[in-house]
Amino acid sequence: MNSYKRNAFTYATIVALGGFVFGLDAAVISGTTKFITQEFNLTALQIGTAVSAPGFGVLFALPLAGIFSNKFGRKKVLIGIAAIYLMSAVLSALATNFYGLVAARFLGGLAFSSLSLASMYIGEIAPPEWRGKLVSMNQINIVVGLSTAYFVNYLILQLAGSGAGWVQSIGLDVNTWRFMLGSEILPALLWLILLFFIPESPSWLVYKGRNTEAAVVLEKIYDKAEIPAQIEEMKESIASSISSEDKQSIGSQLKEMFSSRYSKIVIIGATIAIAQQVSGINAILFYAPTVFEQLGGGTDTAFMQSIYTGLVGIFFTVLGLLLIDKIGRRPITIWGLAWTALSLFICAYGFSQARYTLTPEHITEIKQENLIDTSKLQSLVGVEFDSDTAFKAALVKTIGEKDTRDYSSALIQKAGVISAGLILFGILSFIAAFHFSIGPVMWVLFSEIFPISLRGIAIPTFAFVTSISSLLVQFFFPWQLENMGATTVFASYAIMVLIGFIILYFYLIETKNMSIEEIQQKLIKE
Repeated sequence: MNSYKRNAFTYATIVALGGFVFGLDAAVISGTTKFITQEFNLTALQIGTAVSAPGFGVLFALPLAGIFSNKFGRKKVLIGIAAIYLMSAVLSALATNFYGLVAARFLGGLAFSSLSLASMYIGEIAPPEWRGKLVSMNQINIVVGLSTAYFVNYLILQLAGSGAGWVQSIGLDVNTWRFMLGSEILPALLWLILLFFIPESPSWLVYKGRNTEAAVVLEKIYDKAEIPAQIEEMKESIASSISSEDKQSIGSQLKEMFSSRYSKIVIIGATIAIAQQVSGINAILFYAPTVFEQLGGGTDTAFMQSIYTGLVGIFFTVLGLLLIDKIGRRPITIWGLAWTALSLFICAYGFSQARYTLTPEHITEIKQENLIDTSKLQSLVGVEFDSDTAFKAALVKTIGEKDTRDYSSALIQKAGVISAGLILFGILSFIAAFHFSIGPVMWVLFSEIFPISLRGIAIPTFAFVTSISSLLVQFFFPWQLENMGATTVFASYAIMVLIGFIILYFYLIETKNMSIEEIQQKLIKE
Protein backbone atom coordinates (compact mmCIF):
# COMPACT_ATOMS: atom_id res chain seq x y z
CA MET A 1 0.00 0.00 0.00
CA ASN A 2 1.53 3.34 -1.06
CA SER A 3 1.54 6.39 1.22
CA TYR A 4 -1.46 7.98 -0.56
CA LYS A 5 -3.70 4.98 -0.02
CA ARG A 6 -2.36 4.59 3.51
CA ASN A 7 -3.36 8.16 4.34
CA ALA A 8 -6.83 7.74 2.83
CA PHE A 9 -7.23 4.52 4.79
CA THR A 10 -6.09 6.20 8.03
CA TYR A 11 -8.46 9.15 7.69
CA ALA A 12 -11.37 6.85 6.77
CA THR A 13 -10.60 4.59 9.74
CA ILE A 14 -10.64 7.49 12.18
CA VAL A 15 -13.92 8.88 10.85
CA ALA A 16 -15.46 5.41 10.70
CA LEU A 17 -14.69 4.95 14.40
CA GLY A 18 -17.82 7.03 14.84
CA GLY A 19 -19.70 4.01 13.52
CA PHE A 20 -18.34 1.99 16.44
CA VAL A 21 -19.50 4.63 18.92
CA PHE A 22 -22.90 4.73 17.20
CA GLY A 23 -23.26 0.94 17.32
CA LEU A 24 -22.29 0.86 20.99
CA ASP A 25 -24.65 3.72 21.83
CA ALA A 26 -27.54 2.21 19.87
CA ALA A 27 -27.31 -1.38 21.12
CA VAL A 28 -26.16 -1.01 24.71
CA ILE A 29 -29.70 0.07 25.65
CA SER A 30 -30.91 -3.43 24.69
CA GLY A 31 -29.46 -4.90 27.86
CA THR A 32 -31.03 -2.31 30.13
CA THR A 33 -34.71 -2.53 29.17
CA LYS A 34 -35.69 -5.04 31.85
CA PHE A 35 -33.79 -3.12 34.55
CA ILE A 36 -35.17 0.32 33.71
CA THR A 37 -38.68 -1.12 33.28
CA GLN A 38 -38.58 -2.40 36.85
CA GLU A 39 -36.76 0.63 38.32
CA PHE A 40 -39.02 3.24 36.73
CA ASN A 41 -42.16 1.06 36.34
CA LEU A 42 -42.45 1.67 32.59
CA THR A 43 -45.18 0.73 30.12
CA ALA A 44 -44.46 -0.73 26.68
CA LEU A 45 -44.73 2.69 25.02
CA GLN A 46 -42.46 4.25 27.66
CA ILE A 47 -39.86 1.57 26.98
CA GLY A 48 -40.25 2.36 23.29
CA THR A 49 -39.71 6.04 24.10
CA ALA A 50 -36.51 5.37 26.07
CA VAL A 51 -35.05 3.12 23.37
CA SER A 52 -36.13 5.32 20.46
CA ALA A 53 -35.25 8.68 22.08
CA PRO A 54 -32.07 8.97 19.97
CA GLY A 55 -34.30 8.51 16.93
CA PHE A 56 -36.20 11.66 17.93
CA GLY A 57 -32.92 13.49 18.47
CA VAL A 58 -31.49 12.63 15.09
CA LEU A 59 -34.58 14.05 13.36
CA PHE A 60 -33.61 17.47 14.70
CA ALA A 61 -29.92 17.00 13.99
CA LEU A 62 -29.94 15.77 10.39
CA PRO A 63 -31.26 18.96 8.74
CA LEU A 64 -28.77 21.00 10.77
CA ALA A 65 -25.97 18.54 9.98
CA GLY A 66 -26.31 19.28 6.28
CA ILE A 67 -26.41 23.03 6.85
CA PHE A 68 -23.52 23.04 9.32
CA SER A 69 -21.35 20.67 7.26
CA ASN A 70 -21.71 22.96 4.25
CA LYS A 71 -21.06 26.09 6.29
CA PHE A 72 -18.34 25.02 8.73
CA GLY A 73 -16.89 21.92 7.06
CA ARG A 74 -17.13 18.20 7.62
CA LYS A 75 -14.29 18.02 10.18
CA LYS A 76 -15.59 20.62 12.63
CA VAL A 77 -19.08 19.14 12.62
CA LEU A 78 -17.72 15.65 13.25
CA ILE A 79 -15.75 16.94 16.24
CA GLY A 80 -18.91 18.52 17.65
CA ILE A 81 -20.80 15.27 17.16
CA ALA A 82 -18.15 13.29 19.07
CA ALA A 83 -18.44 15.74 21.98
CA ILE A 84 -22.23 15.21 22.04
CA TYR A 85 -21.79 11.41 22.15
CA LEU A 86 -19.53 11.82 25.18
CA MET A 87 -21.97 14.09 27.02
CA SER A 88 -24.88 11.76 26.30
CA ALA A 89 -23.05 8.71 27.65
CA VAL A 90 -22.20 10.46 30.91
CA LEU A 91 -25.70 11.84 31.44
CA SER A 92 -27.40 8.53 30.54
CA ALA A 93 -25.37 6.64 33.12
CA LEU A 94 -26.22 9.23 35.79
CA ALA A 95 -29.95 9.57 34.99
CA THR A 96 -32.09 9.53 38.14
CA ASN A 97 -35.51 9.12 36.50
CA PHE A 98 -37.22 8.14 33.27
CA TYR A 99 -37.35 11.68 31.93
CA GLY A 100 -33.68 12.30 32.62
CA LEU A 101 -32.79 9.09 30.79
CA VAL A 102 -34.94 10.01 27.79
CA ALA A 103 -33.40 13.51 27.67
CA ALA A 104 -29.84 12.12 27.80
CA ARG A 105 -30.55 9.61 25.05
CA PHE A 106 -32.30 12.30 22.99
CA LEU A 107 -29.05 14.28 23.24
CA GLY A 108 -27.16 11.25 21.97
CA GLY A 109 -29.52 11.10 19.01
CA LEU A 110 -28.25 14.51 17.93
CA ALA A 111 -24.94 12.74 17.32
CA PHE A 112 -26.46 9.96 15.19
CA SER A 113 -26.07 12.27 12.20
CA SER A 114 -22.44 11.10 12.32
CA LEU A 115 -23.43 8.22 10.01
CA SER A 116 -24.41 10.47 7.12
CA LEU A 117 -21.48 12.82 7.65
CA ALA A 118 -19.00 9.96 7.94
CA SER A 119 -20.11 8.40 4.65
CA MET A 120 -20.02 11.86 3.06
CA TYR A 121 -16.48 12.59 4.30
CA ILE A 122 -15.09 9.16 3.41
CA GLY A 123 -16.71 9.28 -0.05
CA GLU A 124 -15.00 12.63 -0.65
CA ILE A 125 -11.48 11.59 0.36
CA ALA A 126 -11.50 8.05 -1.07
CA PRO A 127 -10.14 7.21 -4.55
CA PRO A 128 -12.98 5.80 -6.77
CA GLU A 129 -11.61 2.25 -6.75
CA TRP A 130 -11.46 2.31 -2.92
CA ARG A 131 -14.68 4.19 -2.22
CA GLY A 132 -16.88 1.15 -1.70
CA LYS A 133 -14.49 -0.49 0.74
CA LEU A 134 -13.71 2.66 2.71
CA VAL A 135 -17.31 3.86 3.04
CA SER A 136 -18.31 0.35 4.12
CA MET A 137 -15.78 0.55 6.95
CA ASN A 138 -18.34 2.73 8.68
CA GLN A 139 -20.84 -0.14 8.57
CA ILE A 140 -18.23 -2.62 9.81
CA ASN A 141 -17.53 -0.41 12.79
CA ILE A 142 -21.25 -0.11 13.47
CA VAL A 143 -21.67 -3.88 13.73
CA VAL A 144 -18.45 -4.19 15.75
CA GLY A 145 -19.92 -1.58 18.09
CA LEU A 146 -23.20 -3.50 18.23
CA SER A 147 -21.42 -6.75 18.97
CA THR A 148 -19.27 -5.07 21.61
CA ALA A 149 -22.41 -3.69 23.27
CA TYR A 150 -23.94 -7.17 23.51
CA PHE A 151 -20.70 -8.62 24.87
CA VAL A 152 -20.28 -5.79 27.40
CA ASN A 153 -23.89 -6.16 28.52
CA TYR A 154 -23.46 -9.91 28.98
CA LEU A 155 -20.19 -9.43 30.88
CA ILE A 156 -21.70 -6.80 33.17
CA LEU A 157 -24.76 -9.02 33.77
CA GLN A 158 -22.53 -11.94 34.77
CA LEU A 159 -20.39 -9.77 37.04
CA ALA A 160 -23.48 -8.23 38.66
CA GLY A 161 -24.70 -11.68 39.63
CA SER A 162 -21.32 -13.02 40.73
CA GLY A 163 -21.58 -11.83 44.32
CA ALA A 164 -17.94 -10.69 44.30
CA GLY A 165 -17.03 -8.16 46.97
CA TRP A 166 -15.57 -5.61 44.56
CA VAL A 167 -18.72 -5.80 42.45
CA GLN A 168 -20.83 -4.84 45.45
CA SER A 169 -18.36 -2.16 46.55
CA ILE A 170 -18.73 -0.22 43.28
CA GLY A 171 -22.48 -0.83 43.15
CA LEU A 172 -22.43 -2.79 39.91
CA ASP A 173 -24.93 -5.31 41.29
CA VAL A 174 -27.58 -2.66 42.00
CA ASN A 175 -26.68 -0.23 39.19
CA THR A 176 -26.19 -2.77 36.42
CA TRP A 177 -27.89 -0.73 33.71
CA ARG A 178 -25.86 2.39 34.59
CA PHE A 179 -22.59 0.55 33.98
CA MET A 180 -23.97 -0.73 30.66
CA LEU A 181 -24.78 2.79 29.47
CA GLY A 182 -21.52 4.17 30.86
CA SER A 183 -19.46 1.74 28.77
CA GLU A 184 -19.69 4.21 25.88
CA ILE A 185 -17.72 6.98 27.63
CA LEU A 186 -14.17 5.86 26.80
CA PRO A 187 -14.75 5.08 23.08
CA ALA A 188 -16.52 8.42 22.60
CA LEU A 189 -13.61 10.26 24.24
CA LEU A 190 -11.06 8.43 22.07
CA TRP A 191 -12.95 9.28 18.86
CA LEU A 192 -13.17 12.92 19.87
CA ILE A 193 -9.40 13.14 20.31
CA LEU A 194 -8.55 11.33 17.03
CA LEU A 195 -10.79 13.58 14.92
CA PHE A 196 -8.43 16.50 15.51
CA PHE A 197 -5.85 14.67 13.37
CA ILE A 198 -7.85 14.36 10.12
CA PRO A 199 -7.79 16.99 7.31
CA GLU A 200 -10.82 18.85 6.01
CA SER A 201 -12.65 17.33 3.02
CA PRO A 202 -11.03 18.51 -0.25
CA SER A 203 -14.44 18.49 -1.97
CA TRP A 204 -15.81 20.90 0.64
CA LEU A 205 -12.76 23.13 0.27
CA VAL A 206 -13.31 23.31 -3.51
CA TYR A 207 -17.00 23.94 -2.88
CA LYS A 208 -15.94 26.96 -0.80
CA GLY A 209 -13.50 28.14 -3.46
CA ARG A 210 -10.45 27.29 -1.33
CA ASN A 211 -8.67 25.41 -4.10
CA THR A 212 -5.14 25.89 -2.73
CA GLU A 213 -6.08 24.30 0.59
CA ALA A 214 -7.86 21.51 -1.28
CA ALA A 215 -4.69 20.81 -3.26
CA VAL A 216 -2.69 20.51 -0.01
CA VAL A 217 -5.14 17.90 1.29
CA LEU A 218 -5.21 16.05 -2.05
CA GLU A 219 -1.41 15.75 -1.96
CA LYS A 220 -1.89 13.40 1.00
CA ILE A 221 -4.25 11.04 -0.81
CA TYR A 222 -3.41 11.38 -4.55
CA ASP A 223 -0.34 11.47 -6.72
CA LYS A 224 0.69 15.09 -7.35
CA ALA A 225 0.17 14.76 -11.10
CA GLU A 226 -3.49 13.83 -10.56
CA ILE A 227 -4.39 16.79 -8.34
CA PRO A 228 -5.21 19.43 -11.01
CA ALA A 229 -7.53 17.01 -12.79
CA GLN A 230 -9.21 16.09 -9.49
CA ILE A 231 -9.86 19.74 -8.64
CA GLU A 232 -11.25 20.45 -12.12
CA GLU A 233 -13.53 17.43 -11.89
CA MET A 234 -14.88 18.68 -8.56
CA LYS A 235 -15.47 22.15 -10.00
CA GLU A 236 -17.33 20.74 -13.00
CA SER A 237 -19.52 18.59 -10.78
CA ILE A 238 -20.48 21.58 -8.66
CA ALA A 239 -21.11 23.83 -11.67
CA SER A 240 -23.17 21.25 -13.56
CA SER A 241 -25.67 20.61 -10.79
CA ILE A 242 -26.44 24.08 -9.49
CA SER A 243 -25.62 27.62 -10.54
CA SER A 244 -22.70 29.30 -8.79
CA GLU A 245 -24.74 32.19 -7.46
CA ASP A 246 -27.18 29.81 -5.78
CA LYS A 247 -24.75 27.21 -4.50
CA GLN A 248 -24.94 28.42 -0.88
CA SER A 249 -28.76 28.42 -0.80
CA ILE A 250 -30.29 25.48 1.05
CA GLY A 251 -33.66 26.13 -0.53
CA SER A 252 -32.26 26.05 -4.05
CA GLN A 253 -30.42 22.81 -3.30
CA LEU A 254 -33.60 21.14 -2.03
CA LYS A 255 -35.57 22.44 -5.01
CA GLU A 256 -32.92 21.11 -7.37
CA MET A 257 -32.70 17.74 -5.64
CA PHE A 258 -36.47 17.12 -5.88
CA SER A 259 -36.75 18.34 -9.47
CA SER A 260 -37.66 15.92 -12.26
CA ARG A 261 -34.01 15.92 -13.30
CA TYR A 262 -33.12 13.93 -10.19
CA SER A 263 -36.30 11.85 -9.92
CA LYS A 264 -34.52 8.52 -10.42
CA ILE A 265 -31.97 9.38 -7.72
CA VAL A 266 -34.78 10.35 -5.33
CA ILE A 267 -36.66 7.09 -5.94
CA ILE A 268 -33.51 5.03 -5.33
CA GLY A 269 -32.50 7.02 -2.26
CA ALA A 270 -35.94 7.02 -0.66
CA THR A 271 -36.57 3.32 -1.31
CA ILE A 272 -33.24 2.24 0.14
CA ALA A 273 -33.64 4.57 3.12
CA ILE A 274 -37.08 3.18 3.98
CA ALA A 275 -36.48 -0.49 3.11
CA GLN A 276 -33.36 -0.63 5.26
CA GLN A 277 -35.29 0.24 8.41
CA VAL A 278 -38.73 -1.26 7.82
CA SER A 279 -36.95 -4.60 7.62
CA GLY A 280 -37.09 -4.36 11.41
CA ILE A 281 -33.33 -4.44 11.85
CA ASN A 282 -33.38 -2.03 14.78
CA ALA A 283 -36.18 -3.92 16.47
CA ILE A 284 -33.85 -6.93 16.55
CA LEU A 285 -30.65 -5.05 17.36
CA PHE A 286 -32.01 -2.62 19.97
CA TYR A 287 -34.30 -5.15 21.70
CA ALA A 288 -32.18 -8.26 21.15
CA PRO A 289 -32.53 -9.82 24.63
CA THR A 290 -36.27 -9.06 24.61
CA VAL A 291 -36.67 -10.79 21.24
CA PHE A 292 -34.65 -13.82 22.27
CA GLU A 293 -36.54 -14.16 25.55
CA GLN A 294 -39.58 -14.91 23.38
CA LEU A 295 -37.81 -18.15 22.46
CA GLY A 296 -38.01 -19.35 26.06
CA GLY A 297 -34.33 -19.54 26.93
CA GLY A 298 -34.22 -17.19 29.92
CA THR A 299 -32.29 -13.98 30.51
CA ASP A 300 -28.72 -15.32 30.43
CA THR A 301 -29.40 -17.31 27.27
CA ALA A 302 -31.06 -14.30 25.64
CA PHE A 303 -28.02 -12.12 26.35
CA MET A 304 -25.70 -14.80 24.96
CA GLN A 305 -27.82 -15.18 21.82
CA SER A 306 -27.59 -11.40 21.39
CA ILE A 307 -23.82 -11.82 21.12
CA TYR A 308 -24.40 -14.30 18.28
CA THR A 309 -26.24 -11.61 16.31
CA GLY A 310 -23.27 -9.29 16.72
CA LEU A 311 -20.75 -11.90 15.60
CA VAL A 312 -22.84 -12.90 12.57
CA GLY A 313 -23.22 -9.22 11.72
CA ILE A 314 -19.46 -8.65 11.82
CA PHE A 315 -18.68 -11.68 9.66
CA PHE A 316 -21.19 -10.85 6.92
CA THR A 317 -20.37 -7.13 6.94
CA VAL A 318 -16.70 -7.97 6.35
CA LEU A 319 -17.72 -10.46 3.65
CA GLY A 320 -19.88 -7.83 1.99
CA LEU A 321 -17.01 -5.33 2.19
CA LEU A 322 -14.68 -7.77 0.46
CA LEU A 323 -17.19 -8.49 -2.30
CA ILE A 324 -18.93 -5.16 -2.82
CA ASP A 325 -16.46 -3.98 -5.47
CA LYS A 326 -16.36 -7.42 -7.12
CA ILE A 327 -20.02 -8.42 -7.20
CA GLY A 328 -21.32 -4.86 -7.44
CA ARG A 329 -23.86 -2.75 -5.57
CA ARG A 330 -26.94 -3.79 -7.54
CA PRO A 331 -26.83 -7.61 -7.17
CA ILE A 332 -25.82 -7.38 -3.50
CA THR A 333 -28.72 -5.01 -2.80
CA ILE A 334 -31.40 -6.74 -4.88
CA TRP A 335 -30.75 -10.33 -3.87
CA GLY A 336 -29.84 -9.30 -0.34
CA LEU A 337 -33.34 -7.89 0.03
CA ALA A 338 -34.83 -11.15 -1.25
CA TRP A 339 -32.73 -13.07 1.30
CA THR A 340 -33.84 -10.66 4.03
CA ALA A 341 -37.53 -11.14 3.24
CA LEU A 342 -37.20 -14.94 3.18
CA SER A 343 -35.47 -14.91 6.59
CA LEU A 344 -38.23 -12.77 8.09
CA PHE A 345 -40.91 -15.12 6.74
CA ILE A 346 -39.07 -18.02 8.41
CA CYS A 347 -39.23 -16.15 11.73
CA ALA A 348 -42.94 -15.42 11.26
CA TYR A 349 -43.66 -19.07 10.46
CA GLY A 350 -41.70 -20.27 13.49
CA PHE A 351 -43.61 -18.00 15.86
CA SER A 352 -46.94 -18.98 14.27
CA GLN A 353 -46.33 -22.60 15.30
CA ALA A 354 -45.71 -21.76 18.98
CA ARG A 355 -48.10 -22.91 21.72
CA TYR A 356 -48.20 -21.83 25.37
CA THR A 357 -49.52 -23.97 28.23
CA LEU A 358 -48.86 -23.74 31.97
CA THR A 359 -48.74 -27.13 33.68
CA PRO A 360 -48.95 -28.05 37.39
CA GLU A 361 -45.19 -28.71 37.24
CA HIS A 362 -44.63 -25.16 36.02
CA ILE A 363 -46.67 -23.78 38.90
CA THR A 364 -44.55 -25.77 41.36
CA GLU A 365 -41.34 -24.39 39.81
CA ILE A 366 -42.69 -20.84 39.91
CA LYS A 367 -43.63 -21.27 43.57
CA GLN A 368 -40.17 -22.61 44.43
CA GLU A 369 -38.51 -19.70 42.60
CA ASN A 370 -40.80 -17.27 44.44
CA LEU A 371 -41.48 -15.41 41.21
CA ILE A 372 -45.11 -14.53 41.78
CA ASP A 373 -48.22 -15.49 43.76
CA THR A 374 -49.07 -18.80 42.06
CA SER A 375 -52.66 -18.78 43.29
CA LYS A 376 -53.41 -16.18 40.63
CA LEU A 377 -52.16 -18.53 37.90
CA GLN A 378 -54.31 -21.54 38.78
CA SER A 379 -57.03 -20.56 36.30
CA LEU A 380 -54.52 -20.79 33.44
CA VAL A 381 -53.23 -24.28 34.22
CA GLY A 382 -53.88 -26.67 31.34
CA VAL A 383 -55.20 -23.96 29.00
CA GLU A 384 -53.43 -23.88 25.62
CA PHE A 385 -52.83 -20.53 23.91
CA ASP A 386 -51.95 -20.40 20.21
CA SER A 387 -50.00 -17.13 20.31
CA ASP A 388 -47.82 -15.08 22.59
CA THR A 389 -50.34 -12.23 22.53
CA ALA A 390 -53.17 -14.49 23.70
CA PHE A 391 -50.99 -15.84 26.51
CA LYS A 392 -49.91 -12.34 27.62
CA ALA A 393 -53.51 -11.08 27.48
CA ALA A 394 -54.54 -13.90 29.79
CA LEU A 395 -51.67 -13.05 32.14
CA VAL A 396 -52.77 -9.41 32.29
CA LYS A 397 -56.26 -10.49 33.33
CA THR A 398 -54.96 -12.82 36.05
CA ILE A 399 -51.87 -11.12 37.49
CA GLY A 400 -52.15 -7.53 36.24
CA GLU A 401 -50.17 -5.39 33.80
CA LYS A 402 -47.19 -4.65 36.06
CA ASP A 403 -46.48 -8.30 37.00
CA THR A 404 -47.01 -9.31 33.37
CA ARG A 405 -44.36 -6.81 32.25
CA ASP A 406 -41.96 -7.99 34.96
CA TYR A 407 -42.48 -11.74 34.70
CA SER A 408 -43.95 -12.56 31.28
CA SER A 409 -40.57 -13.55 29.84
CA ALA A 410 -40.01 -16.05 32.68
CA LEU A 411 -43.53 -17.44 32.24
CA ILE A 412 -43.13 -17.69 28.47
CA GLN A 413 -39.90 -19.58 29.05
CA LYS A 414 -41.78 -22.20 31.05
CA ALA A 415 -45.06 -22.35 29.13
CA GLY A 416 -43.85 -22.05 25.56
CA VAL A 417 -43.47 -24.94 23.15
CA ILE A 418 -41.72 -23.21 20.28
CA SER A 419 -39.43 -23.97 17.36
CA ALA A 420 -36.60 -22.01 18.95
CA GLY A 421 -33.95 -23.44 16.62
CA LEU A 422 -35.90 -22.49 13.48
CA ILE A 423 -36.58 -18.95 14.72
CA LEU A 424 -32.99 -18.47 15.86
CA PHE A 425 -31.86 -19.61 12.41
CA GLY A 426 -34.29 -17.14 10.80
CA ILE A 427 -33.09 -14.25 12.95
CA LEU A 428 -29.40 -14.98 12.35
CA SER A 429 -30.09 -15.42 8.62
CA PHE A 430 -31.84 -12.05 8.64
CA ILE A 431 -28.87 -10.43 10.43
CA ALA A 432 -26.50 -11.99 7.87
CA ALA A 433 -28.59 -10.83 4.90
CA PHE A 434 -28.96 -7.29 6.21
CA HIS A 435 -25.29 -6.78 7.05
CA PHE A 436 -24.15 -8.36 3.80
CA SER A 437 -26.37 -6.19 1.65
CA ILE A 438 -28.68 -3.29 2.43
CA GLY A 439 -26.86 -2.32 5.64
CA PRO A 440 -23.50 -1.23 4.21
CA VAL A 441 -24.62 -0.71 0.60
CA MET A 442 -27.04 2.08 1.50
CA TRP A 443 -24.25 4.33 2.74
CA VAL A 444 -22.01 3.41 -0.21
CA LEU A 445 -24.77 4.38 -2.65
CA PHE A 446 -25.52 7.57 -0.73
CA SER A 447 -21.86 8.56 -1.11
CA GLU A 448 -22.03 7.88 -4.88
CA ILE A 449 -25.38 8.86 -6.38
CA PHE A 450 -25.51 12.52 -5.31
CA PRO A 451 -23.46 15.30 -6.99
CA ILE A 452 -20.97 17.18 -4.77
CA SER A 453 -22.93 20.42 -4.43
CA LEU A 454 -26.12 18.59 -3.37
CA ARG A 455 -24.47 15.98 -1.20
CA GLY A 456 -24.34 18.14 1.93
CA ILE A 457 -28.15 18.37 1.81
CA ALA A 458 -29.06 15.15 0.00
CA ILE A 459 -27.31 12.65 2.29
CA PRO A 460 -28.72 14.16 5.51
CA THR A 461 -32.15 14.42 3.86
CA PHE A 462 -32.32 10.73 3.01
CA ALA A 463 -30.66 9.85 6.29
CA PHE A 464 -33.58 11.80 7.79
CA VAL A 465 -35.97 9.52 5.91
CA THR A 466 -34.26 6.39 7.18
CA SER A 467 -34.18 7.87 10.68
CA ILE A 468 -37.95 8.44 10.68
CA SER A 469 -38.45 4.84 9.56
CA SER A 470 -36.05 3.64 12.27
CA LEU A 471 -37.77 5.76 14.91
CA LEU A 472 -41.18 4.31 14.12
CA VAL A 473 -39.84 0.74 14.22
CA GLN A 474 -38.05 1.28 17.55
CA PHE A 475 -40.86 3.20 19.21
CA PHE A 476 -43.70 0.85 18.34
CA PHE A 477 -41.90 -2.52 18.56
CA PRO A 478 -42.60 -3.18 22.29
CA TRP A 479 -46.25 -2.21 21.77
CA GLN A 480 -46.50 -4.31 18.59
CA LEU A 481 -44.94 -7.32 20.31
CA GLU A 482 -47.37 -6.94 23.19
CA ASN A 483 -50.50 -6.33 21.11
CA MET A 484 -49.89 -7.84 17.65
CA GLY A 485 -47.60 -10.74 18.45
CA ALA A 486 -44.28 -11.82 16.98
CA THR A 487 -45.85 -13.63 14.00
CA THR A 488 -47.63 -10.54 12.66
CA VAL A 489 -44.68 -8.24 13.37
CA PHE A 490 -42.15 -10.34 11.47
CA ALA A 491 -44.54 -11.02 8.58
CA SER A 492 -45.22 -7.28 8.16
CA TYR A 493 -41.48 -6.57 8.04
CA ALA A 494 -41.05 -9.22 5.33
CA ILE A 495 -43.82 -7.76 3.16
CA MET A 496 -42.38 -4.25 3.33
CA VAL A 497 -38.93 -5.53 2.35
CA LEU A 498 -40.47 -7.26 -0.69
CA ILE A 499 -41.97 -3.95 -1.82
CA GLY A 500 -38.50 -2.37 -1.63
CA PHE A 501 -37.08 -5.29 -3.61
CA ILE A 502 -39.57 -4.74 -6.45
CA ILE A 503 -38.90 -0.99 -6.72
CA LEU A 504 -35.11 -1.29 -6.66
CA TYR A 505 -35.18 -4.18 -9.14
CA PHE A 506 -36.44 -1.73 -11.76
CA TYR A 507 -34.60 1.46 -10.76
CA LEU A 508 -31.21 0.64 -9.19
CA ILE A 509 -28.20 0.78 -11.54
CA GLU A 510 -24.70 -0.61 -11.03
CA THR A 511 -22.21 2.03 -9.78
CA LYS A 512 -19.04 0.07 -9.00
CA ASN A 513 -15.76 1.48 -10.34
CA MET A 514 -17.56 4.56 -11.68
CA SER A 515 -16.69 8.15 -10.79
CA ILE A 516 -19.41 10.28 -9.23
CA GLU A 517 -19.61 12.21 -12.49
CA GLU A 518 -20.16 9.01 -14.54
CA ILE A 519 -22.87 7.89 -12.13
CA GLN A 520 -24.63 11.24 -12.52
CA GLN A 521 -24.62 10.87 -16.32
CA LYS A 522 -26.57 7.61 -15.98
CA LEU A 523 -29.03 8.80 -13.35
CA ILE A 524 -29.73 12.43 -14.17
CA LYS A 525 -32.31 13.39 -16.78
CA GLU A 526 -30.94 16.06 -19.12
